[in-house]
Amino acid sequence: MRRKRLFWQLFPTFIVIALVSLIAVTWFASASYKSFFINESRYDLVARTNLISDRFGPLLTDRSIPQIDSLCKALGNKSSTRITVIDPSGRVLGDTEENPAEMDNHNDRPEVIEAKNEGVGSSVRYSHTLKQDMLYVALPLNLPDGGTAAIRTSISLASIGDALWSINTKIIIGGLVIAGVMVLVSLYMSRRISGPLEEIRKGSVRFASGDFSRKIPVYDSLEFGMLADSMNQMAQELDRRIKAIISQRNEQEAVLASMVEGVLAVDMEERVIGHNRAARELLGISSEDAEHRTLHEVVRNIDLQRFVARVLSTRESAEEEIVLRDGGEKYIQVHGTVLRDARGNSIGALVVLNDVTRLHRLEAVRRDFVANVSHELKTPVTSIKGFVETLLEGAMNEPESARRFLEVISRQADRLQAIIEDLLTLSRMEQDAGRTQISLRVEPLNAVLKSAIQVCELKAQESNIRIKLSCPEDLKAKVNAPLLEQAVINLIDNAIKYSEAGSVIGVSGSRENGEVIIRVTDRGSGVAKEHLPRLFERFYLVDRARSRKLGGTGLGLAIVKHISQAHGGYPKVESAPGKGSTFSIHLPAAE
Repeated sequence: MRRKRLFWQLFPTFIVIALVSLIAVTWFASASYKSFFINESRYDLVARTNLISDRFGPLLTDRSIPQIDSLCKALGNKSSTRITVIDPSGRVLGDTEENPAEMDNHNDRPEVIEAKNEGVGSSVRYSHTLKQDMLYVALPLNLPDGGTAAIRTSISLASIGDALWSINTKIIIGGLVIAGVMVLVSLYMSRRISGPLEEIRKGSVRFASGDFSRKIPVYDSLEFGMLADSMNQMAQELDRRIKAIISQRNEQEAVLASMVEGVLAVDMEERVIGHNRAARELLGISSEDAEHRTLHEVVRNIDLQRFVARVLSTRESAEEEIVLRDGGEKYIQVHGTVLRDARGNSIGALVVLNDVTRLHRLEAVRRDFVANVSHELKTPVTSIKGFVETLLEGAMNEPESARRFLEVISRQADRLQAIIEDLLTLSRMEQDAGRTQISLRVEPLNAVLKSAIQVCELKAQESNIRIKLSCPEDLKAKVNAPLLEQAVINLIDNAIKYSEAGSVIGVSGSRENGEVIIRVTDRGSGVAKEHLPRLFERFYLVDRARSRKLGGTGLGLAIVKHISQAHGGYPKVESAPGKGSTFSIHLPAAE
């Protein structure tokens, strides 16, 4: 059903009420005036009839019919009244308008019957003789012989109709004026009622859309004023609560977005109802695809699906470690708990995902480190212990064997000392990095590189290897010169060990893309691609036998890595089997 505006319901109603009232008043006034005029005319005719009845009494006694008719015509013409004299038998003896002899018997006329019965008779009816509506009044006239004649007077209602028409015309004109005024008043009242309601409606629409900046005007009318004031108070309270909810939501979103742990919420049907950025990154989902979809559609990991199903079915907290194999292995520590509403009813599950891949890797590195340290220390210790036992068993009495054994023991002791010194160096660097920042100063890089080359020059000459330096004199970096020199020495020493006699080792410094890069390049045997990611780990050796033969401890590149990180940089290696290697240290450029 099509709804109408209140204005179009009120305004036509007011108009109909006004018109009906106006028509009713006009009809009642016209009827009242007509009744008034007829009654007045009746009283007037009664008075006239009483005045002339005495003049007809003697004539009726004498039965002077011509005189009666003449008198009727004379008096009727003078008074503009039709006078009719009727004898007791109903025969018309005289009439102002017609010949009595041609008129019907009048004993059946209502006014005559009423006059003889009640003393005065009157009626309003159509006169077939005069062809118009007439008002008749009849009075009885008692004759000496005991009979009762009747004298009837009448006037035409046409004059009354003319007077009534004039009065009705004035009433209608006045009524139209009043109707116009009532239309204007109805229009004003309709707008006065519908206008505030329309403003309140528009205000409620603004409030529903979230716009609480404009208030609804408070009107003079008590009801409308109270309604508008209540709506404004409601809007103010809604605005306060919505702002509080938005603030809480923003705080929750900020907390969830800043969390390193992934958060995933599902309902009892395992549909995703919430998640944060960390969860999307860990599980590889997008925010557009996740909302209101089932967990089976969003996450393709059967272990996580089973874990969530178990939490929802048991309604108890649970913890488990799962492995994600999408783009590499990720170890995820999953903690699940039941979500409950304000009444304590279960509405879903909350799953917190913590990426422990780095911890697993660190644990693996720790295990490898312990194994490598044990292995590296065990080898020289075992060798020393074996030769000492050999000497104690009698070889010390053989000068040549004893000397050879002691030289082996000396070399193994030196190796053991080198390993311990490198371990102490790494430990000291880690402790210093944990406590305070190392002291850095802007210094020319060329001087640091020259100093490192001078330290390694003698060893290079013994292997018939030449070291070539290429570094601009004005290139500067913010460094700790002794530490950086140690890192470069380790790289040059490593290059010397694995380079062929007669080859050239390149040491260079340059500024590229906002970084200062130190490169040490050799033309040695190179390193296979699968070993490159672990070269800077402690005790990681590509060829353990050759490394021990060359006196390597497996800690030199690890020290280079820590020194680079202490400077805010990082190490890098590029190598291929048979093509040599390029080790580089990337440092932030000095301002």
